[in-house]
Amino acid sequence: VVSDGGDILISYCFSRSLAVGTKTGYRLFSVTSVDKLDCIHESIETPDVYIVERLFSSSLVVVVSQSMPRRMNVYHFKKGTEICNYSYSNNILAVRLNRQSLVVCLEESIYIHNIKDMKLLKTLLNTPSNPSGLCALSISHSNSFLAYPGSDTIGEIIVYDANNLSTMTMIPAHDSPLAAITFSASGTKLASASERGTVIRVFSIPEGLRLFEFRRGMKRYVNISSLSFSPDAQFLCASSNTETVHIFKLEQHTPSWSTYVGKMFTAASSYLPAQVSGMMSQDRAFATVRLQMAGQKNVCALATIQKLPRLLVASSDGQLFIYNIDPQDGGECTLVQKHRLFGSDKEWEETEKSKLMEPPQACQSYAATVAIPSSGPVTATLTGYSEDGGAKKGEVIPEHEFAAGPVCLDDETEFPPVSIPCSVLMKESSS
Repeated sequence: VVSDGGDILISYCFSRSLAVGTKTGYRLFSVTSVDKLDCIHESIETPDVYIVERLFSSSLVVVVSQSMPRRMNVYHFKKGTEICNYSYSNNILAVRLNRQSLVVCLEESIYIHNIKDMKLLKTLLNTPSNPSGLCALSISHSNSFLAYPGSDTIGEIIVYDANNLSTMTMIPAHDSPLAAITFSASGTKLASASERGTVIRVFSIPEGLRLFEFRRGMKRYVNISSLSFSPDAQFLCASSNTETVHIFKLEQHTPSWSTYVGKMFTAASSYLPAQVSGMMSQDRAFATVRLQMAGQKNVCALATIQKLPRLLVASSDGQLFIYNIDPQDGGECTLVQKHRLFGSDKEWEETEKSKLMEPPQACQSYAATVAIPSSGPVTATLTGYSEDGGAKKGEVIPEHEFAAGPVCLDDETEFPPVSIPCSVLMKESSS
C-alpha cells in the first residue's frame, strides 16, 4: 500500500497480539495460531499511524499519527472510546507500556506517566540526542526498568528504575552509538547492538555485568532493526536490513576440550591485536533464517505458539512470516506459514509485480522520524478507562480498581507470550 506521498509507514508491536500501523489506520491481529491470523480490531479513524502500542492483551491501545505527531491518543478499542490524549511540543518518537508506566520518548527528553491515571511522574530533560526514539521498558511487574541511550557518540546505556524514579546504572555497552536495545521478560537481562551491527551483547540487570557476546557477522556493517528475547530468556533473535535473521542461545558452556583451547587463546590474546583477540570469545548464531527479501526493514519476535517455539518476522511490505525453530540442534529454521497484514488482494498483486521490476533499495535508519526542539507537555485530557464505564473527565480512577495491580481491564491476561519493543519502519517508494 503506497500513499500519495510515496511512503509506507508501518509500526509493528508484538504483545499478545500483533499491532500494525499503516497509512490507512491500524490493525490488531491474534497470533495464537500458525495457520490462522485473526484481525481482532481495525481502525480507519486515524490515518498515517506510525506508532501503535497495545498494553499486553488488554483493550488499551496507544496511537500516534503523522498528521499529529506531537499528540498521543489512548483508546479503549473494544468500547470504541478515547481514554485520554496528551500533547507535547515535540514529535513523539516512541511509546512504551507496562502495568505501571507509560513512557513517551522525544528526541531530547523522556516522560514517565502513571498508567492508571496518566499523571506525569517524571520528566527526564536534556537526554542525549536520540532522533530514532530508541528506548526499552521491561514488562515485569517487580522490575519496571527503562533503558535509553546515555550518549549520542558511543554506545552507553542508562538503566532507570521507573518504579522508584531513579537512575540505576550506566552500561558502557559499545564503542559506537546504539541501534537496538531490549529487556528480557523478567527484566533481569538487557540486550544491545550498535550502529555497526556486528556484535550483540547481553548484560545482567541491575548490575550491568556482561553475560554474553555474540557476533552477527564480520564482513559488513548492518542496520539491526530489532532484538527480542524468548519468553524464558533462553534465546535471543536479531533482525536487520540483510536477508538473515540470527537466533542466539544464551547458555554457559560446560568445560570441554574446546574450553581448554579457548583458555589457551585467551592467554595468547594479550599478544594479538584487539580485533583478533576479541573475536575469539564471541559465539555465533545457534539458528538462522534466510528471508525471502533483503533490504527491507523488519522486526522479529520469539514465541511459543501451539506449544512449539516459533520465530515471527514482520516486514515493511506488510508480510508476517512464521518459522519453526529446533530448540536442541538449531540450524536453518523452516518457514511454516506466511500471512498478509494489510492491503486488498489486487493491491497486493500489484505491489508484488512492481517489486519484481524494481532494483533493491537501501534500508533507512532505525526509525526515520524527525523531531524539533521543544520543552514539555502542552495539554492533557483525561477521561478514565475503568471497566465500569470510565471515570468522569479529569477524575482519577478509584484505587479499588487497581487492587490486583495497575490497569485491571477485564480481558487482560497475566503474561504475554511475546514481547518486543515497537519499531517504526519506513520504506521509500519509487514514485
